[in-house]
This record gives sequence, C-alpha cells and structure tokens, in this order.
Amino acid sequence: MPANVTTQAAEMPDLSIEAAGRFVAAAGLVIDEVSGTRVLGHLDLGADHHTPWGIVHGGIYATAVETAASVGASAAVAERGQYAVGVHNSTDFLRSSVECQASVVAEPIHQGRSQQLWMVTVADQEQRLLARGQVRLRNLERDRFSH
Repeated sequence: MPANVTTQAAEMPDLSIEAAGRFVAAAGLVIDEVSGTRVLGHLDLGADHHTPWGIVHGGIYATAVETAASVGASAAVAERGQYAVGVHNSTDFLRSSVECQASVVAEPIHQGRSQQLWMVTVADQEQRLLARGQVRLRNLERDRFSH
C-alpha cells in the first residue's frame, strides 16, 4: 500500500497493483494517494494498451476513471462500514495518445448518505486532458456480499 494513503489500513483493502484483479492490473493504474476526498494515481501507457490502430484504447481510460472513483468513494465511507460500487460511468475520450505517463485525479462532486458522484481527469505530462469521466456510485454495507 502506498505510504501516503490517508485512510486507516484496517478499513481499506490493499490498493497496490499487485493486489488488484488481473483486469485492473492489466490496465496499469497505480494509486499514489488516497483519501475520501481525492485520489491521485498514474498510468504508464504504451504499446500494451494500444488498439489495432496504434493508439491507447479508450477502455483503459474508462477503467482508470471507474477504479479511481471507486477507491476514493470507498475510502469516504469506510469508517461507516461501507464501500462504494459504480452504477454509472460516463467517460469522454478527448485526445489520442500513443505513449505517456498519464496522471489520474479523482475528486467528489457530491457525497451523500446512499450515493456519491465523482469527477476524474486523465492528463498527459503536458497536462493536456486525455479523458474525463464522471462516476455515480452507490454506498453499500461491507457485509452485503460475502466472498
């Protein structure tokens, strides 16, 4: 877990890329900082993320948007014994990329008792927006689904 995660370790799962499921790990989102009001991360984008046309697949951006929002929203409700799951993801792909280290920034627009709305931006090294998304999330009791 990153050293600067601001939630209690006992409240949040391991957020490292190594602990992620294969799908999220393949997308390559690295979480650098987490709180209930902000998530910072990055993606090292390159040929492994390309479409047949040689540009980064938009699904990588949608995955990063969903993941960052879910992590932040879950951190926001962890002390209440809850976690958050995405119920709607709207990601706009704004600029093509071939290779870069993209920053991912997620911040809440609304945090309510039963749902949250988060805005996520993905930008290249020159701070040009590659993608922007909004995720609506539902807060659920942690014991609602057992593994």
